[in-house]
Amino acid sequence: MTHLDLDLVPASVKWICSRLTEHGKRGWIVGGCVRDLLLGRPVADWDVATDALPNEMQRIFRDKHVIPTGIQHGTVTVMVDRRPHEVTTLRGEGAYTDGRRPDSVEFTSDISRDLARRDFTINAIAVDPTDGQVIDPFGGRDDLRRRLLRAVGDPRARFGEDGLRVLRAARFTATLEVELDPETRAAIAPSLETFKKVSAERVRDEWLKTMKASKPSRAFDVMRETGILAVSCPELLEGVGVSQNKWHAYDVWRHGMECLDACAGDPILRVAALLHDVGKPRTRAVGEKTADYTFYDHERVGAEMAEPILQRLRFSNDERARVVSLVRNHLICYSDEWNDATVRRWMRRVGVDRIDDLYALNEADVRGKGRDCEADLAALAGLKAHVERVKLAGAALAIRDLAIGGSDLMRELALPPGRILGEILGALLEDVVSDPALNERGELLQRARAFVEGKSAKT
Repeated sequence: MTHLDLDLVPASVKWICSRLTEHGKRGWIVGGCVRDLLLGRPVADWDVATDALPNEMQRIFRDKHVIPTGIQHGTVTVMVDRRPHEVTTLRGEGAYTDGRRPDSVEFTSDISRDLARRDFTINAIAVDPTDGQVIDPFGGRDDLRRRLLRAVGDPRARFGEDGLRVLRAARFTATLEVELDPETRAAIAPSLETFKKVSAERVRDEWLKTMKASKPSRAFDVMRETGILAVSCPELLEGVGVSQNKWHAYDVWRHGMECLDACAGDPILRVAALLHDVGKPRTRAVGEKTADYTFYDHERVGAEMAEPILQRLRFSNDERARVVSLVRNHLICYSDEWNDATVRRWMRRVGVDRIDDLYALNEADVRGKGRDCEADLAALAGLKAHVERVKLAGAALAIRDLAIGGSDLMRELALPPGRILGEILGALLEDVVSDPALNERGELLQRARAFVEGKSAKT
């Protein structure tokens, strides 16, 4: 930890800093790339800061393609080895009246002043990759050694400048596996009015970055404890302290966190894990035959709650559809009593393209109960095996699998294009899901004629 291996810095980045030095200027790698380099983590983006002004950079790199990406804020993109490299002039910043961006920037030649405007000490370290000189005016390396996340200077001032920083603080506790400095933590609640100015898109982006952590629950616990979640997703707080039944060791909130951590998958799947039981608090009741709690229909209520949450946070249509479907179908009660037709109907209902997601979500749900889960895991294994047998049998599970299509219906039954074609094919699919032997052209056309005659008789 905190060992600086400059051999990991790309040659193109070192070349940029060397070229700046040759022209009487300085270049440093700064921010997250230095932090990750010190932690021995993969570096996604290399940020270069310099005391050269934008017009000087255009002159210094005139033999390269230079793009004035954000030249008014001192940033140009230098193409080296056909790869873009952002290089930014050192700067100080004015007030943040909108709680997101500085009203003005002032270029400076003082690297320490530039680092002073950054959010956390571990992100306020600069390194000259040509000679290894480290500039760390705020003790970021010591904080990395202590696994501590501490704001630069006055945390209330830092959070008051940019409302997103409180959410980044929560995210870093999970992705970097660090603890929040007490003074920094205490500054979050008084800064929530500034956080409210942050766009929903930025909140969504931070959630998705958080989902890449080994234990995203660390971030969501911070969000709950500091009030961030009360602003961004109060529905999740309804589960805090809501005890469950004998099958669960945790309340609804803690179970959700355990499920989230146990869910192996991409960020959107983990969002589904986060929301999978959001409907439980609103459906809790005492069973008629037992004093224990029941949560009947919580998956339907949860899906209805998830949709507006995801809309509010600006998730895409496809992302919303995926999460809502997973929340709606996450409860799997497979047993040996399921026959092939039951499995086919389940596959048809949840969607073949969602099955692997549901396997991962169900396993996480089971493990997140905190009780003996061997029987439930065995049931899941049984379902997986049964599904594979059904797939191998070649059963029709979608309209495209039927032995006839819309063009056949129009030609053989003289039907016009329209909704009626979809209604017929949907009804035929339901028949075939129950009995795959019916998936033959002649049989399906006969049933289609009967369907049309039945509708005509009703009208």
